[in-house]
Amino acid sequence: MTNPSADDARPATAGRASAPESNEPPQTHETQEPQATAAGDQVGAQDANGSQPLLRLVDVGKNFGPVRALSGITLDIPPGQVTAIVGDNGAGKSTLIKTISGIWAPDHGEIFWRGRAVRLHSPKDATDLGIATVYQDLALADNLDIVQNMFLGRELMKFWQLDEISMEKAAKQTLADLKVVSVRSIRQPVGSLSGGQRQSVAVAKAVLRQAQMVILDEPTAALGVTQTRNVLELIGRLASQGIGVILISHNLNDVFAVADQVAVLRLGYLVATGPKSRFDSESIVDLMTTGTSKRLAALAAEPASSSHQGSPSEH
Repeated sequence: MTNPSADDARPATAGRASAPESNEPPQTHETQEPQATAAGDQVGAQDANGSQPLLRLVDVGKNFGPVRALSGITLDIPPGQVTAIVGDNGAGKSTLIKTISGIWAPDHGEIFWRGRAVRLHSPKDATDLGIATVYQDLALADNLDIVQNMFLGRELMKFWQLDEISMEKAAKQTLADLKVVSVRSIRQPVGSLSGGQRQSVAVAKAVLRQAQMVILDEPTAALGVTQTRNVLELIGRLASQGIGVILISHNLNDVFAVADQVAVLRLGYLVATGPKSRFDSESIVDLMTTGTSKRLAALAAEPASSSHQGSPSEH
């Protein structure tokens, strides 16, 4: 079994002390326990906006021997929206996306795709469903051009030869649909592209494969200001086409620029989730570092008569 990275692993017995000074994530309140159960019982039901979640995780956990990387993750990913998953190093972000993308099978819990329970035993299983993951290294071949990269491993054939014309047309149309206009030629070697252009090609490759959900792992980590803006605009266009987007990022400016909802991880626990409008940078940092937020606690304490629809839940 592949060993987890240090960023995602923590001892299963760590952080269990109940003393106030402990770094343990906040325990799930009794009033929230039925909600987690309901998430499993109501799979296939519509959410509050009238649409079915594209992906639903119910009580998902992952261990590596005595190391617990994820614990009780329950989260909905809707179509046509950007869900930002944030957390400090060691929060479990990489383990979560590798579980969703089929690299690691969860040890407990369930994964539902469009209301149907699924088992992801390999990345191919996830790809076949329509889940595409773009990692930081982008998995592009620098010595190949844009068309060759976008069709790598699934080249179109005609009369036992590569159908170069059809592949060029499909690649050009996909880039045009995503409004990627910064590349001078689709036959340009990927090794000559800028960081932002490479991100665009990697995303276009996922869209070309009919992805219904795209996971982006720190897509702007090594980009300049202009390239970051271009990638964020591309993320927005993905969502506008009905594609569900999971954005993994440490950059809260990027999160607030494009996210529709935010999920905060800490030490393998999902400590809060809700629409972006209910968070600010201070509350997210508090949740990432201590597992709780005075601002969110104050919102939760307000009378039910005050209209705070969609307030984030702290687990």
